[in-house]
Amino acid sequence: MDLIVSKFGGSSVASSEKIEQIVKIMKLNRSRRCIVLSAPGKAPGFNVKVTDLLIDVCGKALGNQDYSAPLADIKSRFFAIYEPLGVRKDNLSKVLLDLDERLKSASEQPAKFRDLVVAAGEDINCRLFADYLNTAGIKARYVSPKEAGLIVTPVFGDAQPIPEASMKLAALKSVCADNVIVFPGFFGVTEAGDVATFSRGGSDLTGAILAEAIDAVEYENWTDVDGIRSAHPLMVDSPAQITALTYREMRELSYIGFNVLHEEAVKPVMRKKIPIRLRNSNNIDNGGTLIVAERLPGERDVVGIASGSGYCSFTLQKFLMNREKGFGRKLLSIFEEMNLSYEHCPSGVDNISLILDQEQLKPETPSAIIRAINEQLVPDDIKTEFGIALVSVVGEGLVRKIGVLSLAASALSKAGVNIKMINQGSSEISIIFGIDAMDEKKAVNALYKEFF
Repeated sequence: MDLIVSKFGGSSVASSEKIEQIVKIMKLNRSRRCIVLSAPGKAPGFNVKVTDLLIDVCGKALGNQDYSAPLADIKSRFFAIYEPLGVRKDNLSKVLLDLDERLKSASEQPAKFRDLVVAAGEDINCRLFADYLNTAGIKARYVSPKEAGLIVTPVFGDAQPIPEASMKLAALKSVCADNVIVFPGFFGVTEAGDVATFSRGGSDLTGAILAEAIDAVEYENWTDVDGIRSAHPLMVDSPAQITALTYREMRELSYIGFNVLHEEAVKPVMRKKIPIRLRNSNNIDNGGTLIVAERLPGERDVVGIASGSGYCSFTLQKFLMNREKGFGRKLLSIFEEMNLSYEHCPSGVDNISLILDQEQLKPETPSAIIRAINEQLVPDDIKTEFGIALVSVVGEGLVRKIGVLSLAASALSKAGVNIKMINQGSSEISIIFGIDAMDEKKAVNALYKEFF
């Protein structure tokens, strides 16, 4: 049978009404046989996400502080969601006792303890949701990552699934024939049996892993927005919704500014070319945005304008740099030794620049970088610049369309935006401009007006 994996984010499970809406969505398509849930997000009267409350509890527990208040808030939150739905009080209390047991666990390894506690939000939510489905007449089964075989690397807070996990999870396909599977997002278990979470927002990744494992015909990601817009609504008024885009376009957009989907969630479904559909659980009449391997060539050449600020550059000037063997390698090794990654590396005959995310830098880092460059490469000049924004024009059609760079540069020039850097990759799927951060909104609007 055709199977759809449906992942519901925190905003889609935040109240009793939202849970009832999920059941309505499930009934609209019986192929929705594998449900992945996040922990409850914010809701009226509840201004803090359950995951953030769990992080607070964990921090206080590790610091030997009183965590009774946030713990009580977490428990009351689950009661407020599931008690009105008919889930029995004794069952609610029994499931929530699991959180108390986790807090009694050994805390000598803080990261390991943190993951065990923080993962409880998704785990408890799924156990209670499966209980509710059964009372509502839908035969459902809660399946834990440990039971299913979602084995991950022992990197607490940033785990990754091991290659063998997909083969173990494939057995769930037969379970879907008789039951709706309810599977907690955000975490897996190590080979030693320890809970290890993905990075924040990792429930998206859980859904993608399951979609690959059970050969789903589609991976649905339900949230509180209609889909992906062609520009950020904070930058452009009422930007157009993107009907369809490719995995590569999604990756380029999510690189700068578009955070609708966890960036690691695309990789598992790409391997089997499983479509991802981003949809709004509050607006089920909207078909959302479809992410596919290929889209029709007649559709838009440019699908979106993305942007982000908080970047800086280090520019070296050295005469005959191009003849100095190993110059680039030595430069990059300086940043590697300082555990810094770079975004772009534009260069000329006698100059080269590295663009970095400023958030990596400590107050003393720029001086350390300059000192190391002077000692190891002896440049004629080093120039640093902070407060840079990157603006990207993205679309598979760029490879076919003549003059996109000219149109974009002209639009920025007419808007009075100075271009500091241009980078177009060999794939020709995006053109990235470096500009002053204060011109970011002006630049995005100029490019949006040009291409949309």
